[in-house]
Formats: sequence, structure tokens, C-alpha cells
Amino acid sequence: MSQREVHSSLQPFFLSVSITGLNILLVAVVLNIMGIGVTLFTTIFGAFTVAAGLALSGTFQNFAGGILILLLKPFELDDSILAQGQDGKVISIQIFYTVLLTADNKTVIIPNGKLFNEVITNVTREGKRRLDFEFKLEYAVDVDKVKESLTTSIKRTKNILTTPATNVGVIALELDGIRFTVRVWVQPSNFISAKMELQENIIKDLKAAGIKLPGVALTA
Repeated sequence: MSQREVHSSLQPFFLSVSITGLNILLVAVVLNIMGIGVTLFTTIFGAFTVAAGLALSGTFQNFAGGILILLLKPFELDDSILAQGQDGKVISIQIFYTVLLTADNKTVIIPNGKLFNEVITNVTREGKRRLDFEFKLEYAVDVDKVKESLTTSIKRTKNILTTPATNVGVIALELDGIRFTVRVWVQPSNFISAKMELQENIIKDLKAAGIKLPGVALTA
């Protein structure tokens, strides 16, 4: 199995199954050599297998999900994923469950059966993640001045990638104002820190440019 590069998590299971299967085969052969019919033995073993299968259906589903995750690799160790309403970094992929570590240092254990049968968002695989930020201003604002201020904020923010290019502009015209959007690219590991710094810089730069923010009165 090592030569065939079978995943290290699967090797103990396959070894255990092989040993169990060979032991059962050995008992059947010995009974046959001794002249003892194996029909009754086969019937009892079959009934036991069915009962065990029904009792452990959920466990088998988790096992199958673990096998598929390890083989198809929708995510790997250290990937950040969104699944089952959880957002975290994959720290362990076991046969029956996967362990995530959230940003606030919580350990989340997700059964592989549920995990593989639902939508999984892998935010690490592509190496880049887009950060979108929208806000609304009054129609009285100077659009070019706002875009210039936003561009300044982006340049002042650390960990923002230059490729792909950033986008700044008007995304929608609504009854109560103009909705602007900022779209920049960051590495997944810097997503939260870049988002907080960018939002703070945008507020500061808009105020410094004399642009009225919603609910904020301009002072001379």
C-alpha cells in the first residue's frame, strides 16, 4: 500500500479488513476440512452482517464519505473551507470525521457523511480570494472624488494584491443614494485583517476628503 501511495489514513483500515476477511475464510476452510457443513455458519454470519449494517448505517455513511474525501480531495489539510454552516481551517481528516479550527479558536468536528454530501466552499485552493465592500452615499457627492478617495484607501492598505486588478465604482443607483463597490484581491490567510484595515482606511479617507458619510454631519 505504501508503494501504491495509498493514503496513510486508509492503510490501517484496509489492513484490518483484510485480516478479518482472511480469518473468516480460514474458519470456513477449517470447518469444511473437518466435514462440518458451513451452511448454518454462513446463514448466521449473513444475518449478523445485515443486523450490523442496519445498526451502523450512519457510521458506514461517514466512512464512505471519509474515503471519498481522501480520494477525491475536495479539500486538504490547512485549507480553509465553508461547510455545514462552519468556517474554519482543516486541521485533521479522519476516516469518520473532519476537524476544523475556526478563527476564534474553536474546534469543530463534522461527520464525513454530512460533509461530503453537502456544498463545500474551498477558499484556499485558488490561492486568491476577492474581498467585496459596498456602501451608500447621497446623490450630492462628487463621484470622481469618491473614487479617488477609495483608490487612495486601497493603496494604503497592506496585503492587497495588485493582480488581479482592483475595481472601484458605482454598482447601483437607488432611490435614496448611490451604492459604491470596492473589489480587491487578497491571499486567503490575510482576508480578515485586510478587510478590517481597508474599511477603516475608507472611512478615514472619505472624511479627510470632505465627503459626507451617512448619518455624519460635516464639520468645518
